[in-house]
Amino acid sequence: MKYLKINTEETTDSETLKNAILQMKGVVSVEIIDDENPESELKKAFAKTKEQLKKGDYETLVNDIFDILTKNNPKK
Repeated sequence: MKYLKINTEETTDSETLKNAILQMKGVVSVEIIDDENPESELKKAFAKTKEQLKKGDYETLVNDIFDILTKNNPKK
């Protein structure tokens, strides 16, 4: 898999750009990463998981993991 990094101005409508890129042939997904907010999605996910384990919210934890697995591996 190859990645393309696009740097934008502050005034750029990121969602519109994302939708335009998704229309291109061969583009599988587009992820908007905000360098101004250094907390990664992985860090957020670990923090959420940690809280779910502390609370004993295992059902939601399992559902979240299942959603991630099915979302990232679409059936072809």
